[in-house]
Amino acid sequence: MKFGPVSLDQAEGAILAHSVTLTSGRLRKGQRLEASHLQDMAGQGMTQVICARLDPGDVEEDTAAARIAAALVPDPAGQGLRITPPFTGRVNLLADGPGVIVLDPDTLTRLNHIDPMLTLATVPAFQQLAAGGMAATVKIISYAVPETSVTAAEALLAGSPALHLARPALRTARLVVTEIPGGAGEKGVTAVKDRLTALGLSLTSVSTTPHTVDRLGEELARDAGDDLTLILTGSATSDPHDVAPEAVRRAGGAIDRFGMPVDPGNLLFLGQLHGRPVIGLPGCARSPALNGADWILSRIACGLTVTGGDISDMGVGGLLKEIPTRPQPRESRRAARPAAGAASAGAGASGDKVDQS
Repeated sequence: MKFGPVSLDQAEGAILAHSVTLTSGRLRKGQRLEASHLQDMAGQGMTQVICARLDPGDVEEDTAAARIAAALVPDPAGQGLRITPPFTGRVNLLADGPGVIVLDPDTLTRLNHIDPMLTLATVPAFQQLAAGGMAATVKIISYAVPETSVTAAEALLAGSPALHLARPALRTARLVVTEIPGGAGEKGVTAVKDRLTALGLSLTSVSTTPHTVDRLGEELARDAGDDLTLILTGSATSDPHDVAPEAVRRAGGAIDRFGMPVDPGNLLFLGQLHGRPVIGLPGCARSPALNGADWILSRIACGLTVTGGDISDMGVGGLLKEIPTRPQPRESRRAARPAAGAASAGAGASGDKVDQS
C-alpha cells in the first residue's frame, strides 16, 4: 500500500486519509475518492490530497478484518460468540449469552506478531461476560494489509478455536448461612443471588444455622440435589480446620483448597460435597463489588475445572480495587500518616482475618 500526498489527477479510486470539508459537503476519512470528489477539490483550489492507494495483493481493511474474525470464530454457535459486520477495519466478537471467556494466549499472541497493522485485543482469560459483552475486537490499523499477512493469520488460526465462550453448565445452587451473636446474618444474600442470576443459575434455597461444626455439618449433610453449595459464614474462616471446612468434612465432603492470593477474597475455600462443588464464600461476597469469589464462582458455574494451582496463579493481577465496604483498609490510618520520629509506623491493621476478606 502506498500512503501520502497525491496529485488530484492520480487520486481517483484512492482512499481518503483525512476528512476534507468541501462546499458540496464533508468527505470523511476512509472515503473511496470518485471523479466528482476530485472535481470539487479542484474547484476549491486543492491540487493534491493525502490518501492510501492499494497495491496488487493488498486486502482492504474491512475485508481483512472480516476474514480474521471468521478464522477466529469458524463456528459462532458452537463458540458462543457473535461476529459484528466490519466497519472502518474493525470487527467485534460479542458473547452470545452469559459465560466465561476461554482463550489460547500463545496462539493469540502469535497472531499479533504477524503484522503490526493486523491486531486483536481480547478481554483477560476467564473474564465473565453477560450476553452482548465484548470478548474481542479485530482491528486493521491501516487501510489495507498484504494478502500474505491475512493468509498467515488464517493458517495460524486453522484447527482448534483459540477463543470461545464457556456457557453455564450448572443450573441450581443452595446457600447456607451461619449465624453468630451480633453477626451479619443473611445480609449479603441478595448479592450472592445476583451473582448466580448473572450466570444463569437459580438460588433454590437459603438456610440459616448456628456457627458450629455440628449444626452446620448437619445442614450440609442434607442433599437437596443442587448443582452447587455455597456457604457464607457469620465469622471469617481463618484456618483450613475452622468451622466451615470442618463441617464440610463432617458432612462427608472434602476440601480441595483453602485461601487464595486475591484481595479481597483471601478467605475463600473450595471443595466437594455430595459429588458436587462447594464454595466457602469470603465475607466480601456480601458486597456486589468484584472479589476473588467471582473468579471462582464463574468458572465453576461454567463447568470449568479449578485446581489449587489455578488459584495460586491468580495472585498476579489479583490485587483488586479497594472497596469502601471493607471495615479495615489494607493500610492503617497510622501507617498512612506516620508521625515524625515514629518508631513502629508499620504496625498497621492486621486485616487478613476480618470478615470482609
